[in-house]
Amino acid sequence: MSKKGVFSSLKSDIPASIVVFFVALPLCLGIALASGAPLFSGLIAGIIGGVVVGSLSGSKIGVSGPAAGLAAIVLTAIATLGSYQNFLLAVVLGGIIQLIFGLVRFGIIGYFFPSSVIKGMLTGIGIIIILKQIPHFFGYDPTPDGDFAFFQVDSKGTFSEILKTINHISLGPTIIGLISLFILILWDRVLTKKSRIFQLIQGPLVAVIAGIVFYTLTQSNPSLVFSNSQLVSVPVPDSIDSFLGQFTFPNFSAITNSEVWIVAFTIALVASLETLLCVEATDKLDPEKNVTPTNRELLAQGTGNIISGFIGGLPITQVIVRSSANIQSGGKSKMSAIIHGFLLLISVMLIPTLLNKIPLAVLAAVLFIVGYKLAKPALFKQMFELGWKQWIPFVTTVGGIVFIDLLKGLGLGLAVGIVVILIKSFQNSHFLHKEDKSNGVQKMKMTLAEEVTFFNKGAILKELDRIPEDSYLELDVRNTRYLDNDIIEILEDFSLKAKNRNIDIKLVSERGIVENPDSYIEFFKLRPVTA
Repeated sequence: MSKKGVFSSLKSDIPASIVVFFVALPLCLGIALASGAPLFSGLIAGIIGGVVVGSLSGSKIGVSGPAAGLAAIVLTAIATLGSYQNFLLAVVLGGIIQLIFGLVRFGIIGYFFPSSVIKGMLTGIGIIIILKQIPHFFGYDPTPDGDFAFFQVDSKGTFSEILKTINHISLGPTIIGLISLFILILWDRVLTKKSRIFQLIQGPLVAVIAGIVFYTLTQSNPSLVFSNSQLVSVPVPDSIDSFLGQFTFPNFSAITNSEVWIVAFTIALVASLETLLCVEATDKLDPEKNVTPTNRELLAQGTGNIISGFIGGLPITQVIVRSSANIQSGGKSKMSAIIHGFLLLISVMLIPTLLNKIPLAVLAAVLFIVGYKLAKPALFKQMFELGWKQWIPFVTTVGGIVFIDLLKGLGLGLAVGIVVILIKSFQNSHFLHKEDKSNGVQKMKMTLAEEVTFFNKGAILKELDRIPEDSYLELDVRNTRYLDNDIIEILEDFSLKAKNRNIDIKLVSERGIVENPDSYIEFFKLRPVTA
């Protein structure tokens, strides 16, 4: 996107960046705490993820920051390597390895995760966000924000923590949590439809201001008073020197330590996979259906990790919680991610004391809305109606993420998805065929093979994305016996882009010829596409 295009969407990006800032702030601190690292390291990662990675990335709406999925790895690595400075060296080296991944085009791996698994990941994360925020909403805060594993850093389970919350409800956090939830729902369902001003001034900002005012007014009331654990906890430096003293630098003398290299490769591999999956999921959520260049994303993430590790920050990935909050709040370009990074930097430098007056219950209410929009009940019905080939990988992924953790849940979902595809697909090869017949208008022909599965979606997606403007595409599916739902979704998304790029599409099928179908999803519901 051109600079003019980026800045032309500031009226949408600035309000979205404020929401992402309030979502990111407690997660940066919580992930640092869950990782056994200094609190400031999470903020560094959030700032670098926003400003540096946001600037270099090709994603318009993805937002990067410290990775919850790496918290357990970081916690173990710091202990194994003997010091935080040695661990920072591993982060820097991990970033260099990610640059190599990007240069050798490792980014294509993200395309090999089926749609059902990606949707299961989004839904599972949405559910876990809601479950993990329930204790914070009611003022019971034994576990930091950002600990997304079922068995938490305090060795307790997600559901046992919720049950304990019943006996530890605090009146002040609960009241402001309910007020915030009411404000957010009112803003989302009613006010934003009434006037443009309510779209510019986002509900989460109003909820946060209400939370600060409520905290300030209730400090003299013993029944409503907040404890420090129920508030945001940003480090408060008392001078410039103490602020700069929070930065830590790698111990480069440990570069010959083989354990440092093992940790570096682990960070690079896991962070890259987490980023690629988030990119795939974010592109699916994007209402404009932009396609993020995955290899460029790895280069951006690698650069971000080099810088973050060099000044004391945690490893960075693209993060679905921040990215989905950005999309839901109307973010249009990468400026929302960049501005959120600057907001983190400015706030921790200038107003840390004010930030520490924000009740965690308010931010829990914000995350409730984010989680609900990721895990809407209607999605379960939709996936079930698509058939067992979509439902089983989807529900396996959701269960794995909720009851184990993000990476293991994705692994389970992918394993089940592969088994399902192997059962239904007796042959898997490259099924894409294209012909170029220029006659005034550039004409192209794409013939889909007898069986087309999610393994082919990367190639088909790239071919469709390369079709030039003002073209004529003939799509022949007469011989297609099995057409995976992933491919149908790609065609549905492409039809929106085709209209903007003046590409006419002729769909040739067993039922005849259709010019520029209104909906591929509805079209393929009317014909047998499975064996």
